[in-house]
Amino acid sequence: MRTPSTLLAAFTLLAVTACGAAGPVNSGSTSTGGQPLTQGATPMQQTMYFGAQYRFDEGLIIGVSTPKSFRPSGSAYPASSRAVAFEISIRNDGDQPYQLSGLSVSATVASVAAKQVQDPTQGYSGIIDAGKDVQPGRDTQVTLAFAVPDQPTQLQLCVRPSTNSPAVAVYGGSA
Repeated sequence: MRTPSTLLAAFTLLAVTACGAAGPVNSGSTSTGGQPLTQGATPMQQTMYFGAQYRFDEGLIIGVSTPKSFRPSGSAYPASSRAVAFEISIRNDGDQPYQLSGLSVSATVASVAAKQVQDPTQGYSGIIDAGKDVQPGRDTQVTLAFAVPDQPTQLQLCVRPSTNSPAVAVYGGSA
């Protein structure tokens, strides 16, 4: 039987490879509410389960929901027999506007990149407000979907506040 700590250790190992983070990994410091605890210097990478929130140094707080499985419509791109969707909540507690266009989200299944699914028929259109800024003290939500195998699988979602950010929050679990 797999224990949560064994699964978290496996996610951490995969995350280092899949997300390409260069830096220390802090895989065991979350509170009972899923919030990462601060322990001295902020880690370059934080691994947690879906449903948790992570606070980046810039004051950006990002939460990722548990995955919601769905069958993409015939008009979805790329074509896939199954996909999972995530609600990503973004709160700007920093002192500067956050450019939503900088948000970087990628997914991996078994160390292989998962393709983002665009299915406007079902409301999965990617980051449609990418040109907007999230002002300090404000929040927004983005819904993204990724193609996954037909059978339940382990999935990781890597979130960075910008594509060149060394900090990465890695969310993992079953999908």
